[in-house]
Amino acid sequence: MTTAASTLEILIKRDRLCVLAGVAAATILAWVYLISMAAGMDMIADAMLSARATHWAPTDFVLMFLMWAIMMVGMMLPSAPLMILLFTVVNRRRLSRGKAVTPPMVFAAGYIAVWSAFSLGATFLQWGLHRAGVLSPIMTTTSALMGGVTLVFAGIYQWIPLKTSCLRHCLSPLHFISTHWRNGSRGVFFMGWTHGLYCLGCCWVLMCLLCVGGVMNLPWIAGLAIFVLIGKVWHHRWVSRLSGVALIVWGASVAAGGF
Repeated sequence: MTTAASTLEILIKRDRLCVLAGVAAATILAWVYLISMAAGMDMIADAMLSARATHWAPTDFVLMFLMWAIMMVGMMLPSAPLMILLFTVVNRRRLSRGKAVTPPMVFAAGYIAVWSAFSLGATFLQWGLHRAGVLSPIMTTTSALMGGVTLVFAGIYQWIPLKTSCLRHCLSPLHFISTHWRNGSRGVFFMGWTHGLYCLGCCWVLMCLLCVGGVMNLPWIAGLAIFVLIGKVWHHRWVSRLSGVALIVWGASVAAGGF
């Protein structure tokens, strides 16, 4: 191996460590925030029982949006390192050939932007559910029918082609990079945005289950995050389908008031 090649490999390893460290730091900070939020749930519940639970002030909406956005970072960013790492390797090799490159954080920003947009929608949904009186002060649905239907829909979604198609893109970083590569900061941000959309396409229904198990129920949040991570690291269609059947059965039981 030539000196130039050896240096390149060292730089690639350094870049990988930097990316992993950045993802780990962002994830840990997000979970520290969520844990601190969960510890103050009694105060949050008291606030939601007040008149402001029906008529949110602008600060209530902003705080709820931040909660959702940070939660999505803690849940979804750990499933994205493979794509970001591959982008980093391609970036470094392009740089070694004298080509212009864009920092991986721009790609990650595009990915996070998608989940931030989802968080905005989730905040509006939560606001609507509060106004309808079907969400408890600790942010779980009070309607067995709604909870059951959500679980059933999540189970059915595991079977539909859209879910499989989106997940296929998430599981093939090399194919994604080769078919979606763009130059410049705007192009790289769009790459991250596109990857985020595929990720959203395969996981958004599972995120809606937070309103069933509890938006600030840490074991429930962690369980969903692990389920998403397993699905992206070790995917088999029968795993997805069996989990879909389990969700359908569970949802039917909840809707019937039996669980």
